[in-house]
Amino acid sequence: MPRRISSGLTIATDAEMRSILESARDIAVLGIKPETRGGRAAHWIPSYLAEVGYRITPVPVYYPDVTTILGQPVVRRVQDITAGTDVVSIFRRPDQIHEHIGDIVEAAPRVAWFQSGLLEPVAARAFTANGIIVCHACIGCQRALIEPVTTPLAGQLQSSRQPLGG
Repeated sequence: MPRRISSGLTIATDAEMRSILESARDIAVLGIKPETRGGRAAHWIPSYLAEVGYRITPVPVYYPDVTTILGQPVVRRVQDITAGTDVVSIFRRPDQIHEHIGDIVEAAPRVAWFQSGLLEPVAARAFTANGIIVCHACIGCQRALIEPVTTPLAGQLQSSRQPLGG
């Protein structure tokens, strides 16, 4: 059963997040960073997810000249993903997510996944009102709990001082 947090938001439980990650195959990453920014969590977490078997669709916000990330063609809006997506992993700061709410709602993914500390209540309510499950945790950390690994995620978590969003 989803848990409610103090602001009345309904957020997936740890067990639900595990189930989502066990069944998901396609993850769109809104705000992904290109290889030139490989030290940023918005690059190395999606890279890790690709290494453990997810199909990543990069949806960068910046970098207009970049056409591929992680070997996959860049898509500029979530709703333009033609193959559909199970999860939209959001690497945007809370003050930057509002411009993407309509795009994500239009795409109608099963899940909108906010990274730890980046939950934005207005966006989360819009997603749940449209039948989109909301998760709030580090997606890489949650995936590593399913099948613990020592690289690349564990090493990056210890050495990275970069914020997840932005």
